[in-house]
Amino acid sequence: MSRRSRPKLSIIIPCYNEEEIIQDSIKTILGELNLLINKDKISKDSYIFLIDDGSSDKTWEIIKKINENNNKVKGLKFTNNFGHQSALMAGIMHCKDESDASITIDADMQQEPNKIINFIENYCSGSDIVYGVRYDRKTDGKIKKITALFFYKLARFLGINIIPNHADYRLLSSRAANLLTQYQEPDLILRAICPRLGLKNSIVYFNVKPRSAGKSKYTFLRMLGLAVDSITSFTVVPLRMITALGALVIFFSILMGIYILYIALIIGDVVKGWTSTIFAIYFIGGIQILCIAIIGEYIGKILIIEKNRPRYHIDERLL
Repeated sequence: MSRRSRPKLSIIIPCYNEEEIIQDSIKTILGELNLLINKDKISKDSYIFLIDDGSSDKTWEIIKKINENNNKVKGLKFTNNFGHQSALMAGIMHCKDESDASITIDADMQQEPNKIINFIENYCSGSDIVYGVRYDRKTDGKIKKITALFFYKLARFLGINIIPNHADYRLLSSRAANLLTQYQEPDLILRAICPRLGLKNSIVYFNVKPRSAGKSKYTFLRMLGLAVDSITSFTVVPLRMITALGALVIFFSILMGIYILYIALIIGDVVKGWTSTIFAIYFIGGIQILCIAIIGEYIGKILIIEKNRPRYHIDERLL
């Protein structure tokens, strides 16, 4: 399905304590917007939409100041830090009825903004979702690279459809954004939800550039939390693995019981071993704690969903 030329585009940028780079980032995106407008690739009404995820620095003040002089810069501020995925959803929900398509991109501009034109070309060719996928992970540290590759392989093993090396640099048509409104869970992991929509999609490859200033707010603990949310939100395989593990332990326990009876009744040489007893206690105890923890994660997820709390609260809007 082809689309009309010159779609109205919104570029959604979540921000959290980015005062060191946000002004340059906005300048970079405005440059890309103006370039695309001059090339008749997008509508002149296209704009930037920034979401301040409860920053404690001057990020919002800088955004407000730019907004006073440029009507292409819009946005909103959260009352608190509600998380990256909530900020993305807030931007998507606010822009879906005002634009033909939205592109989400990180505030640090590491994701090659000059590739936006390729997203637009794929959209105009009929794609409702265009995924930005990095060529490689050469700019990552060794630990981050290993953990990222492990996560994608684990997700595939557990049956979660996540595109490897795709984060949150993507284009969503207004149709795709409207379908997202049907997903009401509070911990919405967009990189796992989008493939479930079943819409026509394509991929744009890009390189990741070094960060020009400041530090990444996506710490190891945040990435670990995202991984846990992804697993507990999209698959029950870990629960089935617990069932299989329980059956396996019972099976070996029966074999051990038969062996002990054989030693006691047939051979009659029973050696009382402290080491084997302690090992068995710790081994079974560890399995029980692990299983309880996994079940607890799922129960906790159910509790959060049942409370049905809002994903975020808005403090200010710039329109």
